[in-house]
Amino acid sequence: MQEKLEKFKQLIAQVVDLGRAEALLGWDQLTYMPRGGAEDRGNILETVAGLSHEMFTSKEMGDLLTELAPYVDTLDPDSDDACLIKRTAHDYEKSTKVPTEWVAEFARVTTLGQIAWEEAKAADDFEVFRPHLEKVMELRRAYADFFKPYDHVYDPLLDDFEPGMKTSEVKAIFDALRPQQVRLLKEIAAKPVIDDSFLHIPYEEQGQWDFGVDVITRFGYDWNRGRQDKSVHPFTTGFGIDDVRITTRFDPERAASALFSTMHEAGHAMYEQGVSKTLRRTPLANGASMAVHESQSRMWENLVGRSKAFWQFFYPRLVKQFPAQLGNVSQEQFYRGINKVEPSLIRVEADEATYNLHIMLRLELEIALMEGSLQVGDLPQVWNRKMEEYLGVVPPTNREGVLQDVHWSGGMMGYFPTYALGNLVSAQLWEKIHLDIPNLEKQISEGKFEDLLHWLRLNIHQHGAKFEPQVLVKRVTGSTIQPEPYIRYLRGKYSEIYNL
Repeated sequence: MQEKLEKFKQLIAQVVDLGRAEALLGWDQLTYMPRGGAEDRGNILETVAGLSHEMFTSKEMGDLLTELAPYVDTLDPDSDDACLIKRTAHDYEKSTKVPTEWVAEFARVTTLGQIAWEEAKAADDFEVFRPHLEKVMELRRAYADFFKPYDHVYDPLLDDFEPGMKTSEVKAIFDALRPQQVRLLKEIAAKPVIDDSFLHIPYEEQGQWDFGVDVITRFGYDWNRGRQDKSVHPFTTGFGIDDVRITTRFDPERAASALFSTMHEAGHAMYEQGVSKTLRRTPLANGASMAVHESQSRMWENLVGRSKAFWQFFYPRLVKQFPAQLGNVSQEQFYRGINKVEPSLIRVEADEATYNLHIMLRLELEIALMEGSLQVGDLPQVWNRKMEEYLGVVPPTNREGVLQDVHWSGGMMGYFPTYALGNLVSAQLWEKIHLDIPNLEKQISEGKFEDLLHWLRLNIHQHGAKFEPQVLVKRVTGSTIQPEPYIRYLRGKYSEIYNL
């Protein structure tokens, strides 16, 4: 049996290598590839994705998984080998339902779609992107059909990013969360508006870059195993445990954008840098799910990066970096400014109290697109109507509306709900972390993050994708994903800021 296990590991390592090569091509596409290279890059990605799928869904892989199934019962269920075989069997069963031709076509279409999205956003012209999105949606509905019968057409897509979770579960969580967040927003809206005008003046780009680099270096981001570049939409991608890269972006009208993007992406990257090296070249050398992944990025960006303790240490350094902009702004004014609650157009710039509403809107639209009750051509109008309904604001342009996110160009329907779920997980973990590290706030106020990162390494990072998200969250916190800790966090924070 040991010989079969080693053969299985060799084969799965080759599949993982192809996936990493595909990721490297994708990273280059979004950072340094010349704009004219889209068609050639699409052809390359089509070939690589097809080869990877063929290798993974081969008869040899299927035979090995069948032969290893009885062996799993003899192992510790939490062992690397048991988790690897079970996770691969789940992915294999799902992948064998998807034809290689679909996988190759999807890679090509989404590569062209991402370039078209960039052009459409720059030109504020949805029609440039529309035919590409229509083709993406056609492929996504075909993908869901491979998994009939299902409880809901959205389930197969959601499972790609949040293994084991159903659309009905997400709806139930959001239904419990929405009224409490709306209630909080109404209370805040009755209070005086916070002045954050000092954030909307020019800040030199290199200074923003340097400050962000200093912050995430102190967090524990390992520059020997990573790098940072610029992209249209910030993202993190890894080509192995020892090569996890991030990007950020600069907005001349939002000085805090690059800093919080850098912290956010570093949270993702430190997760993957912390995966146990015993999981190298396996499908387990990733996050447990996108919600758990997002819990790490949102924790470092918000629970740490927007906290009063954090700025006790870092604000004097920021003022030194930007004396002309912040010399007359007190630390308290700055803290209140970066935590201002105001319904806004752009998801990635949204405050913590309104962010989840952006996600709920997108989930509603994705489900409607998948069900066929909404057509791609009607998206701009429906988007604007839903923005007014959810947040009370209407985008003046499609660039600030339906074209603001990159995800649909890459076919990532099913991804958006994980952003809000990640917020909830971050708050659950935060409560447990405070129990285990009682002086955490003091450490943060002194610019010390070693204990926090060690806790995350021990309880979350090292396990990679060994456990399903709900299982992992329950192992660490004692319960599955719940909205109450997040509401407690928001209530506590904003009651103090707005004197609720």
